[in-house]
Amino acid sequence: MLAALGLVTVAALLVLIVGRLASPLVALIAVPVVASLAGGFGFSTAKFIVAGIQQIAPVAAMFVFAILYFGIITDAGTLEPVINGILRAVGMRPARVVVGSALLALLVHLDGSGAVTFLVAVPAMLPLYDRLAIDRRVLACVVSMAAGVNFLPWTGPMIRASASLHIPITQLFRPLIPVQIVGLAFVFAVAWWLGRRAEKVPDAPRVPEAAQVSAPPAPKARGSSVFVWVNGIITVAIVAVMIAGTIDPAVVFMIGTALVLTINYPNPAQQRERIDAHARAALMMAAILLAAGAFTGIMKESGMLAAMARAAVDLVPPRLAPHIPVALAIASMPLSLLFDPDSFYLGVLPVVAEVAGRFAVPAAQVGQAALLGQMTTGFPVSPLTPATFLVVGLTGIELGEHQRFTGPLLFAASIVMTIAAVLFGVFPL
Repeated sequence: MLAALGLVTVAALLVLIVGRLASPLVALIAVPVVASLAGGFGFSTAKFIVAGIQQIAPVAAMFVFAILYFGIITDAGTLEPVINGILRAVGMRPARVVVGSALLALLVHLDGSGAVTFLVAVPAMLPLYDRLAIDRRVLACVVSMAAGVNFLPWTGPMIRASASLHIPITQLFRPLIPVQIVGLAFVFAVAWWLGRRAEKVPDAPRVPEAAQVSAPPAPKARGSSVFVWVNGIITVAIVAVMIAGTIDPAVVFMIGTALVLTINYPNPAQQRERIDAHARAALMMAAILLAAGAFTGIMKESGMLAAMARAAVDLVPPRLAPHIPVALAIASMPLSLLFDPDSFYLGVLPVVAEVAGRFAVPAAQVGQAALLGQMTTGFPVSPLTPATFLVVGLTGIELGEHQRFTGPLLFAASIVMTIAAVLFGVFPL
């Protein structure tokens, strides 16, 4: 009963969002609430929502202050040298710009954080995309693919897989190194193709009506280039601290926002203007993130996710058990739309490995199969991860648009890596 209710809930959410039948904010709140009430949880639904919001609150705070921070330093002209430097390096060819975006995202994602990757790569590249009239969906796509294929030993999915299966990370990761190289080659090939397509058929920047906020023009910041360099140093320091993980990102951006406001706009009236100019975008995405917290809170606390996990394992026919690694690798990316990483890696994966083990299939192969898509290539389009809302919020596109444009390419990357894993002998066929 709970498994069926959970499946219907997720399916309804995806249909409403992808089909543009409801805004993400409405769908993320209304669908799980109706499902919880239909499941007989009554007033406990409110407790589920609060639990989910408490988990997502630090991310929402980080997002609000990140929007304010990057908006302020952009107003102050800090990103202009970055944009001009990239232009000098790649020229005005969209193909090179798009490939450069993938490379930047790949390098930033060395810390294993999708949120940090999007926070750094998107604001740096977005003005360049707008200047060259490249579709914003392309930017969201290439940074998502670069972050998704870059599953490293210290990333969340890898750590969870190792812990749940009691297998050393090196045993999981080493056989996947050539597979990941193939996946990254695919990412850069797709980036080049998207860039070439932009050159042949130039598109105006796809900025949805909601993102076209008429903000007051930025007052002139302190003109000295010294302050631009100060802004740059603060930005590098913020990124370094986030990568090191020594301070919570929300705190880092709060302090950073206060600093750049004071440095660039010492007049309190100007500070209020700059906050007001970016407040609408910050509030809109913060609301969506909190709504996402309500959704995941209901799905987890009600037991729907756990029930879906058990039901998914029961559907495996015994005669197909020897082929579990390949089947799981193919299904792993779409499963990111149904399960959050904790539910899948700590709940589903051990049971799948146990079933496979009865047919002499090594648990390591099951873990490696999951890593080819579940919350790796799948996380940038999953409604269960805050990073998804981060990338669509920063690029100013709709979630449904992003899922339709980027989802098939992420799935293709997962399939390409699965084929590579078979060819390299990681999985038996």
